[in-house]
Formats: sequence, structure tokens, C-alpha cells
Amino acid sequence: MMRIQSGAEYIESLRNLHPIIFYKGRRIEDVTQHPAAAPHVRAAAMTYALANDEKYRDLATATSHLTGHTISRFTHVHQNVEDLIKKIKLLRVLGQKTGTCFQRCVGFDGINTTYSVAYEIDQKYCTSYFERFKKWLTYIQEENLMVVEAMTDSKGDRSKGPGDQPDLDQYVHIVERRPDGVVIRGAKLHMTGAVNSHEILVMPTTAMDEQTKDYAVGCAIPIDAPGITMIFGRQANDDRKDNRERIDTAKPSFGAVGGEAVIVFEDVFIPAERVFVEGQTDFTGVLVYRFAAHTAPITGRAKPG
Repeated sequence: MMRIQSGAEYIESLRNLHPIIFYKGRRIEDVTQHPAAAPHVRAAAMTYALANDEKYRDLATATSHLTGHTISRFTHVHQNVEDLIKKIKLLRVLGQKTGTCFQRCVGFDGINTTYSVAYEIDQKYCTSYFERFKKWLTYIQEENLMVVEAMTDSKGDRSKGPGDQPDLDQYVHIVERRPDGVVIRGAKLHMTGAVNSHEILVMPTTAMDEQTKDYAVGCAIPIDAPGITMIFGRQANDDRKDNRERIDTAKPSFGAVGGEAVIVFEDVFIPAERVFVEGQTDFTGVLVYRFAAHTAPITGRAKPG
């Protein structure tokens, strides 16, 4: 059975994490209680609650093709057209229930994208990224964890590529390779649901070339890993979202648009078993396109086994 089985258990799981999060210059000690973050936590909790609702269980859960166990649909890899239809129906129900963003969609799409691309990288280069990813994904499914996908870099001067920036940390990149993993540095922007997720799935933001090989990195890391800092809130209506003004909040219990964060990586070590792309620049464009198109399971490429 999935470890987190209800909305209440999801909220409690966040209290056991210790991420570094700042909002308006002050640290958030508990996202489940802070007025700016709590509505988003409750909205995400609805994705867990529906799995226990007999009316919606068929939409909110799926059968893992990796283990045969019942899992959250938000951790599932699409297997057929029916899965895609159920996904859309689930999102509609959640939209009706919360009236806002429930934050797990982007991580869901990132999982499906990385799954297929890791397989294709292995087919070309005889690497082991696909097996690593399946092992990590099995962990995510069994624990029923919420994943935030981190793709958008700060970019700096947009007329220049990653390797031509005056500040090379404008894009997340590898700064050190070790026998047991890599060290990354940089920042990802506009990450919806980051502060109330369990894991970060890092993906490249654009197509790379051989000169920017260090920027072709895909990996997974817990949100409270050493070296990670998040800055929450970036919109002009932030005060409206934390229920103090009580306008533009959709359903007040769930806030307005899902809360976003900047994720800063300051020399963060990623163990090798959590690295899924490392320098395969010819697949970075595929990752970005497939994620943007949301068509990872129905491309004409070979289906991963």
C-alpha cells in the first residue's frame, strides 16, 4: 500500500521535512501553517483525498506497470489512451473541487517525459539512466510522494546561450563530477508547488550543444537536501492569495493560483543513482519538446519496456 494514503497524511508528511524556504525575507518554518503557503498545501492534499473517495478512485489511482501495485495517478506512467483520458477527467474534477491549481501536473508530466527519454538515451549510449529512473520512480510510487518538476532557468541575457552568460550560474549546471555522483549549481524559477513537494525533478530548459555539455543535466533530489534554498512568492497579488484581503482567491480554503518558488542550488550533491541525464546534449531538445507537448506516451518512438 502507498505510504501516504490521505490528505491528512500528506500534510503531516510535510511537517517531517526541513526545507529552507523564505517568503518576503523571512523563513517559513512550517508550510502547512503559514498563511501564504497553507492554502496551496490544502489544494495539493485534495489530490490525495480523492484516492479515498469511491466515486473518484478509478480516476485518482492507477495500477503501476512497474510493481502491479495501486498508486496515485500523479505518479503513473501513461500506458494507453485510456490513461490519458482518465488524467484529463481527474484534472477537471480537481479543478471543480479546489477552484485553483493543485500543483502536481507539472511533476506528473516531468515523470512521463524523463521516463521515455532516459530509455532512449540508454538505447543509444548503453548507459543505465532508465534503470536508475525506474528505481527512483518505484520509490516515488510506493511512498506516494509529490514531485515538482524544475525546468525553467533564470537565463540572464536571453540573447546568449548558457555557456556565454557573464554569470555561468544563470543556468543549472554540473560544477563537479565525482565517482559517486555530481554537484550542481544554479537556480530554477517559477516552480509551482515546490515548497509543499517532497522531491525535485530537474530537467534542462533548452536544447544544448557540446559547448554546454555541463548544462545537460537531469536528476532528482529531496527538497530539503543540503544546499537547496527556496524563495516563495513572486506575484503582485501574493497578499491576496494568503487570505488576508480575501479577494481573487477562488475558493478561500485553497487560495488562488498555485504558489511558485525560485529554487536555488548551491553546490548540491546528486548521488549517481539519482542522475538521469548527464551530458547527452542531443537529447535535451527532445526532453524540452516532449515535456511541452505533453505527448510522452504517444510519440512514434520506441516504447520503453
